[in-house]
Amino acid sequence: MQRRQWLRHVAVVTIATAGTLALTLPAPANAAEADAVHIDNFTFSPATLTVRAGTRVTWTNRDDEPHTVTSSGNPRAFASGALDTDGTFSFVFDKPGTYPYYCAIHPHMTGVIIVK
Repeated sequence: MQRRQWLRHVAVVTIATAGTLALTLPAPANAAEADAVHIDNFTFSPATLTVRAGTRVTWTNRDDEPHTVTSSGNPRAFASGALDTDGTFSFVFDKPGTYPYYCAIHPHMTGVIIVK
């Protein structure tokens, strides 16, 4: 009888400890962050991002200057308009392909989204 109580106690402690560890472990990286492009110092970072079809990519302008996210394709797949500091633009890439883009205000700024 004592052995059964001891085993029950060990099981309760193990479950409680596992629950506590789950609450204290860092959360897995947010998938949305992995699908983020930052605009900083007049560059898109990362310059090339590979995602799966159906992924929403979000650009965030961290510069003090306005920027755009403008598809190089004809017709344009997407165009953000001017993004002020901390402004964001999102686009869902539904079809596989290569999507080059640039900043219409600063055309030397370029990037590519590769959709698989």
